[in-house]
Amino acid sequence: MKFLPSNKPWLALAVGVAVVATLPWLVSEFVASVLLSCLMYIALATSWSLFCGATRYLSLATSAFFGIGAYTSATLLAVLPWPLVILAGALIATVVAVVMGAAVLHLRGTYFAVLTFGMTELIRHAVTFVEKQVSGTVGRVLTVVPSNETVYLTVLVIAAGAIATAIAIQRSRFGLALAGIGADEQRAQTLGVDTRLAKIAGFGITAAFAGAVGAAMAVRWTYIEPAAVFSPFIGFQTVLIALIGGATSLGGPILAAIVFSLLAETLRLQLPYGYMMVLGLLLILCVMYLPNGLATLWQRRKPAVEAHHG
Repeated sequence: MKFLPSNKPWLALAVGVAVVATLPWLVSEFVASVLLSCLMYIALATSWSLFCGATRYLSLATSAFFGIGAYTSATLLAVLPWPLVILAGALIATVVAVVMGAAVLHLRGTYFAVLTFGMTELIRHAVTFVEKQVSGTVGRVLTVVPSNETVYLTVLVIAAGAIATAIAIQRSRFGLALAGIGADEQRAQTLGVDTRLAKIAGFGITAAFAGAVGAAMAVRWTYIEPAAVFSPFIGFQTVLIALIGGATSLGGPILAAIVFSLLAETLRLQLPYGYMMVLGLLLILCVMYLPNGLATLWQRRKPAVEAHHG
């Protein structure tokens, strides 16, 4: 029965998707909205971890790809079918990521983080400038939008796709190449890994999911503007969720996304600034006591259980 452990993630994913897909018809509109927020951050944090967790590159460009997807959706929604709008958001975000990655992925650490944040701000200001020149206004009003259920199921499919991609990549040669880059990039090069190509491909995959999520979530607002969809908060929260959950694990970012989406809805109503304080405090505690995030807890428990059974 050696095949069971390797199939566990796929089985858990299939069961989870089947259960979560039925929820919008069983719960209130508010609960469905919270679930949608959970799915959004599961997709963003999982796809971010897929590249950044393995390579240890700290990207702050998530909000750039999310915003590109959102504006793609706002522009094409009236002329293209919904699935093509989502694909267009993913594709344009990927193209931007490949160009951005080719320019900055030779850097590491603080330099890479600062440059990705700077490029995000550059894209936001460029979109603002173009909007003012072309339409005379900064934002866009969305008049043609799909139903809430359609949006929910779309984001669920994107989140499931991000998890499935992470599972598949983790077990592939490409996943080993990304992990090798994170461990020792120069050594990975000497072992024959095309590190530049692997990094650009990983960065592009992350961007594709962020762009798709942005395209789907844009219709949740009747009016979008650069300040909202290119918000640094989206990027920072994605990074914090992934790091607190454990960016190198599969389940960590998913668990953290659920916990913090629920925390966000609870604290924003009662303590508008409390949520970010709690998030910051948990990040400090994780860095001090759980260097691999919440995933450290079950990674510590697993050897203990195995030792007990042994």
